[in-house]
Amino acid sequence: MPEFRCELKKYRQLKNLTQEQLGQMVGVRRETIMRLEAGKYNPSLKLAVDISRVVGAPIEDIFIFD
Repeated sequence: MPEFRCELKKYRQLKNLTQEQLGQMVGVRRETIMRLEAGKYNPSLKLAVDISRVVGAPIEDIFIFD
């Protein structure tokens, strides 16, 4: 089964955003961002695209399936 890794925290911190700020910008709660960063939640395609646009990084660099 593919392993899911999330590099969101790195890209979020490069933009100097808190989990709360990023969550507000993409329309989810801070807890959702926390779960994404911990690799405990797979984002919907819309959420992945929204996050990618906000942090300015390609989806495949943020969300990695090995």
